[in-house]
Amino acid sequence: MGTSDLPSCAPMATLLFGFCLVSLLPEFAAGITRHYTFNIMYQNVTRLCHTRSIISVNGRFPGPRLVAREGDRVVVKVVNHVSNNVTIHWHGVRQLTSGWADGPAYVTQCPIQTGQSYTYNFTITGQRGTLLWHAHISWLRSTLYGPIIIFPKRNESYPFRKPHKEIPILFGEWFNVDPEAIINQSLQTGAGPNVSDAYTINGFPGPLYNCSSQDIYKLKVKPGKTYLLRLINAALNDELFFSIANHNLTVVEADAVYVKPFNTDKLLITPGQTTNVLLKTKPYFPNATFLMEARPYFTGRGTFDNSTTAGILRYKRPSNLSSSKKLPLFKPTLPAINATNFVANFTRKFRSLASAKYPANVPLKVDKKFFFTVGLGTNPCPKNTTCQGPTNTTKFAASVNNVSFALPSIAILQSYFFGQNNGVYTADFPINPPIPFNYTGTPPNNTNVSNGTRTVVLRFNTSVELVLQDTSILGAESHPLHLHGYNFFVVGLGFGNYDPNNDPKKFNLVDPMQRNTAGVPAGGWIAIRFFADNPGVWLMHCHLDVHTSWGLRMAWIVLDGPQPNQKLPPPPSDLPQC
Repeated sequence: MGTSDLPSCAPMATLLFGFCLVSLLPEFAAGITRHYTFNIMYQNVTRLCHTRSIISVNGRFPGPRLVAREGDRVVVKVVNHVSNNVTIHWHGVRQLTSGWADGPAYVTQCPIQTGQSYTYNFTITGQRGTLLWHAHISWLRSTLYGPIIIFPKRNESYPFRKPHKEIPILFGEWFNVDPEAIINQSLQTGAGPNVSDAYTINGFPGPLYNCSSQDIYKLKVKPGKTYLLRLINAALNDELFFSIANHNLTVVEADAVYVKPFNTDKLLITPGQTTNVLLKTKPYFPNATFLMEARPYFTGRGTFDNSTTAGILRYKRPSNLSSSKKLPLFKPTLPAINATNFVANFTRKFRSLASAKYPANVPLKVDKKFFFTVGLGTNPCPKNTTCQGPTNTTKFAASVNNVSFALPSIAILQSYFFGQNNGVYTADFPINPPIPFNYTGTPPNNTNVSNGTRTVVLRFNTSVELVLQDTSILGAESHPLHLHGYNFFVVGLGFGNYDPNNDPKKFNLVDPMQRNTAGVPAGGWIAIRFFADNPGVWLMHCHLDVHTSWGLRMAWIVLDGPQPNQKLPPPPSDLPQC
């Protein structure tokens, strides 16, 4: 989709099947309102010779593109036609003073019930690039996801050469059975959930799986052209390596933030992250076809899907070349499944542009410091029952600072805004681990976690430094942490236990990468900084959905600022009720 394809329901537009068909006129070209309708509906989809009824948006899998320019207002009416409760999260959108539109169930809103609708209303402020939208309740995002494409303001250009074409590439996971049944069974038994049956590229598993010869995504390119690939990891539970055989990629943007360009032939992308890369095709027609492959990066001790999804990169043939000639097929070389050193070295390559136009406004002075441990643990089984967790008396759990977050039955934001807490949440989340231990060494004997809906309250515009430390309690594991409503700067990264005396001396405060989702290294830590300049209630959680389901999440409450544009407005009239 090029910049001329932007949908809008400004005057001269027609709404059809949830999309805005428009002839852009100059007076409607910037800062306009773009209307969408997302109909949540059932759809029969066949993959791996299995036909399953999935939940989709407008009958599309993956879902439709949401396209806007920086500065545009986006209005999306979501209508629920299925029996499940639904919410939609606009992952990575800053939602400045529009927290009611953020979407996580029971945090900023009650879910949209069957036969009901809710209109999400927000403005794209200071962002351009690629993000994603997805369901944010239980495991519905396994099929409810799609791209958010944000073009620069009109008459502004990319800080790199304009590509010949722009192509979203979405990675996902396919289950032959209903993922809701999988996670429900896991939570009931205390066991780890069954893994997916395949990974997908734009909804297709590819030729490396049995019974998938027709389920292949094919990308046709021309020689000597530059393509912008908008890579999105919408997989439910896995970080993924990606590579295209015999081709190099130039990374130019991540999480809707431009980066200092760097070249690579393989990359890692965690669930919730987006990465824009430039693919420069060969200047001639190559006598070959090339696979694009993705497979997991995994560091835990549990089970996981160790398969590989693939698409085909094919050059458009010259007219004098017979189409019946079968071309040789080349496969890329991907890192080992547990290649933690590659992941760390790749992550360190990301740097903000830190230019006059795109500055890196990292907090240099810190008002509040927090140290959070993240990882797995256990909950005891109910009395007189047997569980299938790490032992027959325990079930799997996950926590931040030993608190496994329990979702309330009323949305936290609604309770906070109207001053009607009534035990919905508390404001006593621990700012340090309750009991210090050797976080990456021998685990403690007691692996049980506490449970509660505990939050941290921040004054408006507080500068925050947060160190996120992985633990080895049930095995060291990488955790992609996502902070709603904010971008943050990754100022430090390391392995082992964080050293508060020496590690800060190595922080990058000049051009650190700005993200909304970042991986806490397996057996290591990251340090992030941000200004709490967005009032509301903001969830922070692991973007491996199994860990979120087990409680690896917490919430920040940011108070209003003194100015009118620094206050959270009242909720919209159609806010769903619990």
